[in-house]
Amino acid sequence: MYDFETVRRRSGRGSGKWNDLARYGVREDEDIIPFSVADMEFVTPPEIVEALKHELDTSIMGYENPTCEYLDAVCSWMRERRNWDARPEWILPSPGVVDAFFEAVRTYTHEGDGVMLMTPVYHPMYMAVNMNRRKLIDCPMTNTGTSYEIDFDLMEKAASDPDTKMLILCSPHNPTGRVWTRHELECIGDICLKHDVLVVSDEIHFDLIMPGHEHTVFASISEDFANNCLVMTAPSKTFNIAGLQTSNIFIPNAELRAKYLASLKLHNPNPKCNILGYCATEAAYRNCGRWLDECLAVIDTNRKVITDFVSREFPQVRVHELEGTYLLWLDLNGLGLDYKELERINREEARLFFDEGYIFGEQGRGFERWNIACPTRYIHGALERMRKAYSK
Repeated sequence: MYDFETVRRRSGRGSGKWNDLARYGVREDEDIIPFSVADMEFVTPPEIVEALKHELDTSIMGYENPTCEYLDAVCSWMRERRNWDARPEWILPSPGVVDAFFEAVRTYTHEGDGVMLMTPVYHPMYMAVNMNRRKLIDCPMTNTGTSYEIDFDLMEKAASDPDTKMLILCSPHNPTGRVWTRHELECIGDICLKHDVLVVSDEIHFDLIMPGHEHTVFASISEDFANNCLVMTAPSKTFNIAGLQTSNIFIPNAELRAKYLASLKLHNPNPKCNILGYCATEAAYRNCGRWLDECLAVIDTNRKVITDFVSREFPQVRVHELEGTYLLWLDLNGLGLDYKELERINREEARLFFDEGYIFGEQGRGFERWNIACPTRYIHGALERMRKAYSK
């Protein structure tokens, strides 16, 4: 029913992701797309486009706060798609999830406090810790070869340190593609409650779940967990509308919510999102469920195409199981290349523009994060270039 074939080229339009192609001399006639930054190469769902057109035709672009209809759309989506009975009064809008977890670090910790990360992990999380002069508590996960497991003994030890005040939880996990099971989340929650560690749960990819897996919102597990967490969501990854800068931060605990808002207003006295972001989010959550279902089918097809090709052509390369997100995690250490040489070959010889694994931490050296939210024909083209370059 929907168009998942058209690609609108974004070179010269402010997209750093696309401008990187030009920096390496990629010509328009090469018909190559980047596979790096986590936005999709699919066109915006038509229901969102029509809603935005109507808003522009009928509204004044003035200041606007979330309406009751907007909040109801967000909560209805959570209830219907994620089986979570979220309440409108829990929601604080934010331009982005990254902004929000930076704010959470500033709000609930002090300089020198410990903030735990399960690494390798989304690189702005390191920045939120280090740039705010907090102490990074590294809780590396165990690489099983095609997936990752949480070292709960190590987490317990780290959480028991009185200086550890917060865990920034990436759920689903970026870049490894893990969707944490309910049991795993229960173990995380129990450890954090036991040691008075606040959970900041970045769930921006919560809608992008592959067949056979189920995402559990951290706060939905128990009232105790809900009162010891922030849940950060957005429609941006789900519907490819990151440029509209609208996210929803759920803080069920009224005391934590008031503290967050008070801290935010110290440097942003009138926090809100933009009017078109509210419009697009409401349209997405009310009308775009079928678009998302079709989108997930395309992503799953791309996953299968890559996995089958790599196992057949380059068995020394390990493709990690993609349970959630549209970000495939590839371990290319079996090629025997230095990680910087791997980057050079990918960009200069294979014309493959991934996110380099090392930006997610030292454990990511020799890995590539492949954004596969694109038409399948571009996956086939990339694999052919991979075959020619890697066969050397």
